[in-house]
Amino acid sequence: MFDFDRVIERRGTHSAKWDNITKLSGIKAPDALPMWVADMDFAAPCGVTEALMEEVERATHGYYADTGSWASALVEWMKRRHRVTLDSSWVSQTPGIVSGLGLILQAITEPGDEVVVFPPAYHAFRRIILANDRRILDAQLIETGGRYYMDLAALADSLSPRTKVIFYCNPHNPGGTVWTGEETRALAAFCASHDLILVSDEIHCDLLLDGAVHTPALAAAPEFADRIITCLAATKTFNLAGAHVGACVVPNAALKRRLDQRIAASGLGSYNSFGMIATEAAWRTGVGWLDALLVYLAGNRDMFDARIREAIPGARPMPLKSTYLAWVNFTGTGLTPEDVMERVKSRARIFASPGEQFGPGGAGWLRLNIAVPRPLLDEALGRLSSAFEDVRA
Repeated sequence: MFDFDRVIERRGTHSAKWDNITKLSGIKAPDALPMWVADMDFAAPCGVTEALMEEVERATHGYYADTGSWASALVEWMKRRHRVTLDSSWVSQTPGIVSGLGLILQAITEPGDEVVVFPPAYHAFRRIILANDRRILDAQLIETGGRYYMDLAALADSLSPRTKVIFYCNPHNPGGTVWTGEETRALAAFCASHDLILVSDEIHCDLLLDGAVHTPALAAAPEFADRIITCLAATKTFNLAGAHVGACVVPNAALKRRLDQRIAASGLGSYNSFGMIATEAAWRTGVGWLDALLVYLAGNRDMFDARIREAIPGARPMPLKSTYLAWVNFTGTGLTPEDVMERVKSRARIFASPGEQFGPGGAGWLRLNIAVPRPLLDEALGRLSSAFEDVRA
């Protein structure tokens, strides 16, 4: 029913993933392959296309009025998919998750305040914190047994009176770790005991492999709901990143008022009609597409892991339980991070995300997006094999 093998030509379509390769990486080869940004190369669910076509055919593209159906679609999706009960009155729309993070910081912190990040972590966390004149407090993750763990005892020792917020990637990006309910509850309890706000970025929560189960922060620790803000979106799940629509779910009425005031003050109270229509349609019609996608992504992961280990002795992919972002440790190859990146860029003509972008603990790693049609993945893996051929000799 779903042809994920179909290669869709995206060059010359204003695609940040494809058309920004040379600008951002310096790779000038016309056949360069982008495996960096979290943007899939698959057609979105048919229900999304049909909903957008109805809007196009109507041909009257005025302001969008929130009838409540969008928030209801989100609430219903989270109930069906993740067994958590939300209230639509808790939902504030934002132009994507990263902008939502910035609005949260502006609403509940002051310049100079500290924000905890668990690196290696989503690089936009660092960018938005610094852009808002806040400080980063790194609590580096511990890698054990093929996944990451938080060290809350060490974090407690590093807190200061200026520490106000924790940014939590749940599931984890770039490692693909799916946090257990117990881990998330322990973090929420930690926030309560130290008077911190937990911002749980759950944008990858639908992208679960091998039967992994996501536990939303609000389900793991409902007793601490008054200090939890959950960031959600359909955009990563259904390949709709260009819609730039996200949600901040804030059960605490006082916190939500502060966030909504910041949204209004920024002139962001009017929403992109096409984005709202597309994401609502995805939640309402996309379940079959998603279920098929997860099977396909698991196959891509297995193919990637097997061939990368064979092609590059010493390379070690972290077991991927969520997302479609392979996180590969090259420190066992005996090559420097600069040599590894040069081989990937110049010999393989592949744009991957360097681990250093993700903060402490990222050096020597690369993140590669494997949400691509299998013919392209096969091509990329062949190029990587050639790029490291002399290492195998």
